[in-house]
Amino acid sequence: MKHLIALLFAGCFFTLTGVFAGSVAHAVQPDEVLDDPALEARARELSKDLRCLVCRNESIDESNAELARDLRILLRERLVAGDSDTEAMDFIVERYGEYVLLRPTATGANWLLWAAGPLMLLIAAGVSLGYVRRRSTAKARTEASLSDEEQARLQEILKD
Repeated sequence: MKHLIALLFAGCFFTLTGVFAGSVAHAVQPDEVLDDPALEARARELSKDLRCLVCRNESIDESNAELARDLRILLRERLVAGDSDTEAMDFIVERYGEYVLLRPTATGANWLLWAAGPLMLLIAAGVSLGYVRRRSTAKARTEASLSDEEQARLQEILKD
């Protein structure tokens, strides 16, 4: 009976987990949605690549923050005005900086950030290799043997 209850509980848990994990929460309000389905699809696609500046690890499409709402509205205004996807994104990046992109480009000053990880790995590997080589070529420390006096004292202690 215990196994049956545990099995039912596990089944319900994984079913609920799958339902909630499969659905993506969108914070887009009904008053933000564009009448043109093609423009709305473009806006949704572009908003997935824009970071909420308040939440930081959410796209503006998923965030309920006021600033994210303002960015969604701004993006839709640019698309309605006739901007291409690139022009709309460039406008927002120019206004808010490249930090607004969830996937920043590897150009300009960002190349240093992109290269920092592999560069640090190479430096760490070089330091480790140098340490191991120095350890292998270093002379082994020899322990000084006991003097006759110390040897006699040790024998006395061991007899007791």
